[in-house]
Amino acid sequence: MLNHANRHKIDLAYIKNMPLHSFDLNTYHFLIEKGLLGEDERKELIEGRIIEMSPIGTKHASVVKKLLRLLIPKLQNMAVVSAQDPISLTNTSEPEPDIVIAKYREDFYSTNHPTPEDILLIIEVADTSLDYDREVKIPLYAKSMIPEVWLINLIDNNIEIYKEPLGEKYHIMTRYYPEAVINPLLFPDLKISLAEILGIVKP
Repeated sequence: MLNHANRHKIDLAYIKNMPLHSFDLNTYHFLIEKGLLGEDERKELIEGRIIEMSPIGTKHASVVKKLLRLLIPKLQNMAVVSAQDPISLTNTSEPEPDIVIAKYREDFYSTNHPTPEDILLIIEVADTSLDYDREVKIPLYAKSMIPEVWLINLIDNNIEIYKEPLGEKYHIMTRYYPEAVINPLLFPDLKISLAEILGIVKP
């Protein structure tokens, strides 16, 4: 488990120096089921390491709620939209992105978490976790061949859109600012005002 002095910011250097492949999914789920990880703390499994996630601030929570309000009605019967739920990428990685858009299933993934083949878009909302999302989670998503990732940067009020995974990187990264209207790669008719999501009032 990650223990750091500043609980409001993920210690990226500490994470990178942790032992790799300490836990697989079976062990991780066993620890959760037995209540050995602490029920009140948010965690995710990243390449065998159990990472304690940053607390969610009010702006972060607000942006996630706005995205859900927008996405769920628009994508009904086309996709499954979830917030801060696990996805099973590999036998040693089960992150919990802020938003996942997955292929539609009638059972809403009642028997398993979405896997890379199911996932159409991941959205991460970042303030204190910005470096961690950029340097740890986005390379993991690229390696898992997730076709598109959005990183909403609450510090600088912009969004980075990653496309075309190649190895542990994305071939294309485009940064958009509040005046932009954006759309998911696989849902081109779904238009999203970045200013509205960020809560920025246009003059």
